[in-house]
Amino acid sequence: VQLVESGGGLVQAGGSLRLSCAASGLPYDVYAIAWFRQVPGKEREGISSISSADGSAYYADFVTGRFIISIDVYKKREYLPINNLQPEDTAVYYCTAGTSLASQAMSVALFDYWGQGTQVTVSS
Repeated sequence: VQLVESGGGLVQAGGSLRLSCAASGLPYDVYAIAWFRQVPGKEREGISSISSADGSAYYADFVTGRFIISIDVYKKREYLPINNLQPEDTAVYYCTAGTSLASQAMSVALFDYWGQGTQVTVSS
């Protein structure tokens, strides 16, 4: 199983990025992909998840519409565009996969596979 994130980088406040996750070798017919982020010294925080079965998407309470998750099931790629980035969005962003049951809960413990992460840095 391999999850590879891309699209991170350095951006000024107010800018946008589109994170991408390429998944391969997943052992499920139906699965959930989620995005988490983590800053040093803090717990990994769930942002959004999406189901491959029907594209149902779930978002953490703090998400205000700046993050919009999507999935291309055929290409096994997931996307997370982030608009109006702010310095507090600076973190390592991780893509993770699990069974479809993990989708709504967005709990770290429910996801089986993780990517290496991509750094997002927002300057003020």
